Amino acid sequence: MDFLKIAISMGCPAGIGPEIIVKALDYFKKENPSVLKNIVILGDKKVLLNTSYNLRIPIPKEVKIDSLSHLDIIPGKPDLEGYKAMADYFKKAIELAKNKEVQAIVTAPISKEGLNKIGINYSGHTDWLAKEFNVDKYVMAFYGEKMIVSLVTIHIPLKEVPKNIDIEKIVNTAKLSYEFLKRLKIENPKIAICGLNPHAGESGILGDEEKTIIEKAVEKCKKDGIPLYGPYPSDSLFYWAYKGKFDLIIALYHDQGLIPFKLIHFEDGVNITLGLPIIRTSPCHGTAYDIAGKGIANPKSFISAINLSLKLLSN
Repeated sequence: MDFLKIAISMGCPAGIGPEIIVKALDYFKKENPSVLKNIVILGDKKVLLNTSYNLRIPIPKEVKIDSLSHLDIIPGKPDLEGYKAMADYFKKAIELAKNKEVQAIVTAPISKEGLNKIGINYSGHTDWLAKEFNVDKYVMAFYGEKMIVSLVTIHIPLKEVPKNIDIEKIVNTAKLSYEFLKRLKIENPKIAICGLNPHAGESGILGDEEKTIIEKAVEKCKKDGIPLYGPYPSDSLFYWAYKGKFDLIIALYHDQGLIPFKLIHFEDGVNITLGLPIIRTSPCHGTAYDIAGKGIANPKSFISAINLSLKLLSN
């Protein structure tokens, strides 16, 4: 098939982004070389070449590198210059996507603290992209072969979760999740939603959000033709999803969904933003400054992020 263009933003140059990119390119050179000519890396050629040299893994000639900085980086030691470059790489990816020069963006990890230090007030790639593409209904989701999870709320304090859950947010999350499953060509998909409280509220004894909000959202989804079931106690729901009873779980807050997902898919899971006019995926881990430059970073999650982009583009 003829693949469409994928932009890879290098992330923080002092993190493991350069290493997992070099290792991922080597993987595709061996396993699927036709992909390489349609990848453009937005980053720092000097950093990538140094990484390539240290790993003794050559960067395939077919890959285009758009070098937007020329940094002297110490792996694991981020600085303001690197943070600014990190933001520039992503800004360029957004520009290419808006100009329809690429159809997908795969993002290497960035530092949220770094963004804050250079005056960019986003909590990460997800809300930054939503703002740039004027999207107010979007969902952070996580994909793996054994489990798929979508989140109703994202990066907010736990004490603020109950007041940030409403029927509209749940319905929107379910709608975008259902569209995602259909794009993955999953037949007759089934989606389940967690309860907020222990035992899904125990008929109101342990909390009433299940009855006053979640059950009503489930009813609305069913009327709209969205196969949403629940709410179910989250302590058992993830087990049944892992066993194949459900194709996707909607979690109400970050750790409710991410702890079980990463227990299974820490090495190969993919973060994807649903609701954008483009495809955006990323690995499930952060900058990992503690192991940057040591040559031990695992590229599986980044490879999975590229493969999911290819799968969605081909569908």
